[in-house]
Amino acid sequence: MRIRSYAAAAVALMTMAAMPAIAAADALRVCLDEDLPPLSVHHRGKPASGFDVALAQAVAQRLGRSLEIQWFESKLDEDSSPALETNALLSDGRCSLVGGYALTTDSLVVPGLKTAKLPDFEGATGPDHRRRVPLGVLTPTDPYIYSALTVVLGPKAAERHISGIGDLAGLRIGVESGTLADALLMTFDKGRLIDNITHLVPTRDDLLGTLERGDLDASLLDLRRLDAYRATHTDTKLTASGYFYPIGVNRGYVGLASSPALLAEVNTALSALQSDGTVAKLAEAAGVSFLPPREPIVLGDAMMKALQQK
Repeated sequence: MRIRSYAAAAVALMTMAAMPAIAAADALRVCLDEDLPPLSVHHRGKPASGFDVALAQAVAQRLGRSLEIQWFESKLDEDSSPALETNALLSDGRCSLVGGYALTTDSLVVPGLKTAKLPDFEGATGPDHRRRVPLGVLTPTDPYIYSALTVVLGPKAAERHISGIGDLAGLRIGVESGTLADALLMTFDKGRLIDNITHLVPTRDDLLGTLERGDLDASLLDLRRLDAYRATHTDTKLTASGYFYPIGVNRGYVGLASSPALLAEVNTALSALQSDGTVAKLAEAAGVSFLPPREPIVLGDAMMKALQQK
């Protein structure tokens, strides 16, 4: 009996010793943008935060896995392609999923290039910045949140009722040059609002700060931007109009078509987390204005048609 007890104890110890290695091998690796508040934020010396961080943890827990996050930097310039960079991260094995991915036809198209460069990512070395990665085919999970453009009002226009873009007539409108919001406002009703529009330079000018000071009255921008501003300006006088442009985009995870089993498991986890209200609660806790996913799941050419009809 003692021999059996000793043997059982030895097996137990060996099993416990092997557990960390197994957990590490089975870790769910998710790539997240390091500077996309309040969805995902990772700055040196500070703990990671954001809705996508919390959701990835919840998904990993549902799958019975640990979570490892690969942080990357997304640059807004003409030479960058989010779709190609995302594909490169996945194809290089940096992660199995990329979170917060905008589900559009263009972003999921089979790449026309065979290889692409990696974006800057945490832990990247000099050779990583130069090499090109053979690409796979992107496949999305079910969406978990909807991103919308909304009208934000400054203090001088706080009482203005907004039920459509046309209600901005007579207000001093600010918009960042070259954005989708810019195109929508400039082409609205054959340019009816053009004389009221002031263009600001993205990343250089402070659009929401200009609204806050009362130098402008209103803007059309991603709801996420307002959420991020509110998080750092708790006494803000900016007002959410409650109006959302009728065409928006769902966000979800994206992986490679070569990993169908993982994508199916993640969809099952997301369905459960949506059904029990966890996704909405995590969004609220992170300061994200939660809008549930809606049809169409993948945005096609609806936005282009809307612009052409203006």
